[in-house]
Amino acid sequence: MSTPYDYSERIGRVEPSATLAISNLAAERKAAGADVIDLSVGEPDFDTPETVVEAGKAALDAGHTGYTSSNGIPELREAIAEKLRGNGIDATADEVIVTPGGKQALYEIFGTLIDDGDEVVLLDPAWVSYEAMAKLAGGTLSRVDLAPHGFQLEPALDELAEVVSDDTELLVVNSPSNPTGAVFSEAALEGVRDLAVEHDFAVISDEIYERITYGVEPTSLASLDGMADRTITINGFSKAFSMTGWRLGYLHATEEFVGQAGKLHSHSVSCATNFVQHAGVEALENTDDEVEEMRAAFEERRDLLVDLFDEHGVDVDVGDGAFYMMLPVDDDDQAWCTAAIEEAAVACVPGSAFNAPGYARISYAASEKRLREAVDRLVSNDLL
Repeated sequence: MSTPYDYSERIGRVEPSATLAISNLAAERKAAGADVIDLSVGEPDFDTPETVVEAGKAALDAGHTGYTSSNGIPELREAIAEKLRGNGIDATADEVIVTPGGKQALYEIFGTLIDDGDEVVLLDPAWVSYEAMAKLAGGTLSRVDLAPHGFQLEPALDELAEVVSDDTELLVVNSPSNPTGAVFSEAALEGVRDLAVEHDFAVISDEIYERITYGVEPTSLASLDGMADRTITINGFSKAFSMTGWRLGYLHATEEFVGQAGKLHSHSVSCATNFVQHAGVEALENTDDEVEEMRAAFEERRDLLVDLFDEHGVDVDVGDGAFYMMLPVDDDDQAWCTAAIEEAAVACVPGSAFNAPGYARISYAASEKRLREAVDRLVSNDLL
């Protein structure tokens, strides 16, 4: 059947999200009555803190339902700037754009910086949306594989130095990492700094998981000498505050960059949702106890999974952040994940979705009981 649609070359560059595809398959099987243990999801299994919910309700009751200033309400931008100053970044409210989710912030960065043919460097395994957004903007991709180095960046700095050049426009750094949970050392980030200064390229520092770490303190790239003017910091509320469905994120950069990215922001989403922004202020200012409770629970789950896999002779590289783990599986990771959901009713994401074939990403955003059951199912179906 013919249609009147002549699809753009741009949209043909990307595929649908593999993580969402697995989540949708899990949801379909659940709807059909299957008892699926979904370890594919990238969201905490905790409720949004009650005070944040109440702040959102209060904002609705107060009539905060219209447009806001495009870059965000002043009190939220100032709260974000204060939070960033606590990370060692010399931030002001005028250097912040509040976005409906971290993905929108990324979209605006790529749209602002990347022209056709510009080089974007990714550190693999890399979250799938980085590649998609680079391609949508017309960028070309170069990649550095961290898998042989236990997913750490520091031992791969020589390889990164061989990839970047004066033609590099943008490097994406995600620490703590999705999908590996790796937290890059300060020495690794100093190596990034040296290369960025030498070759004069910009760096995205995606720090969405920075409140979820275990025994380490992550470094904000923009806090390093020489990086304030060439780092765009991404963060948001989805992970730390269990606010995925609220869709609230932000970017921080120089006022000059914010002025340019603000054009795309104002012409696409206008602004983030008004009452949600008021809830964001509450999240930043009054939820430390809830964040710590969630972080501690994730750490216990991580350690449990490591022990369970060890009992069955499976070694995993243990990340110090986020709530993900890369499980080594058969070379055909897509087939393994298909078998896991069809035979064991356990949903995982193929590592190839992150340019890491031979692995499956496991999210431990599930109860300890369900994690134990998931491992038992995989074992009983000869998948471990």
